[in-house]
Amino acid sequence: MKKFILAVLAVLPMLAIAAGPSMDLDKANNDLRDKESLKRGFEAYINNCLACHELKYQRYNRTFADLGISDQDGAANYMYTGEKVGDHITNTMPGKEAAKWFGSTPPDLTLEARFRSPDWIYTYLRSFYADESRPFGVNNKVFKDVGMPHVLQNLQGVRTMDEHGNLSEATGGSMTTEEYDEFARDLTNFLEYTGEPNKLERENLGYWVIGFLFILLFFAYLLKKEYWRDVH
Repeated sequence: MKKFILAVLAVLPMLAIAAGPSMDLDKANNDLRDKESLKRGFEAYINNCLACHELKYQRYNRTFADLGISDQDGAANYMYTGEKVGDHITNTMPGKEAAKWFGSTPPDLTLEARFRSPDWIYTYLRSFYADESRPFGVNNKVFKDVGMPHVLQNLQGVRTMDEHGNLSEATGGSMTTEEYDEFARDLTNFLEYTGEPNKLERENLGYWVIGFLFILLFFAYLLKKEYWRDVH
C-alpha cells in the first residue's frame, strides 16, 4: 500500500504538467436547445471554417434532421460543393500541402468541444490579437503561437495586447462586440452539438434511468426486509 501511494504521488505532478497552465475562460452560455442558434452556427461554420477544418465524423443529413432543415433546403443552402446529403462534412484541402502552408494539417473539429470544452472554444474565438512576430500577423491568448490566421478578423476587427496581457477592444470589424460575441456563441453551440449530437437525448434518458433505479431500490429494500424478517 505504501508503494502504491508513493507511485500515485509521483504521477500527480506529471499529470499537472501535461494538463498545461490553467487560465480563466469566458462562459459561452450556449444552449443546445436553441435550434436557431445551431442553424446560425452551422452556417457560420460552413462559410468560415469548412475550407480548412473538416467535420468528418458528422453527416450532412444527420445535421439537417437534428436542426430542423429539410434535405432540399440543406442541399441548396449548406452544401456548396455538391456532395450527397448522406456524405460526411469534409473538404478538398490536400493534407500535405496544408501542413506546408500552416505548419501542420488543420485538425478535424468534430470532437473539439469534447476535447477542449465549449468555454475554451468561445474564449479562443474572441482572443486573437495582432502580433507581427507571427507568420500570419496574429497570436491568440488561449492558444499561444497558434498556427492559423484570424479568419474572422473582418467580422471582429483587430485587438492588441498590452504588457500586462490584457486585450484591447476590437476595432475595424464589421460587427459590434456584442454581435461578434453572439456569432462566436452560435459557432461554439454548433461545435458542442457535433461533439455529441444526442447529448440532449442522453441527458433526458438519464432522468428516467435515475427514477427507475430509485424505484428498484425501494423494491430491493422491501425484498431485503422480507428475506431477513425471520433472521431477526
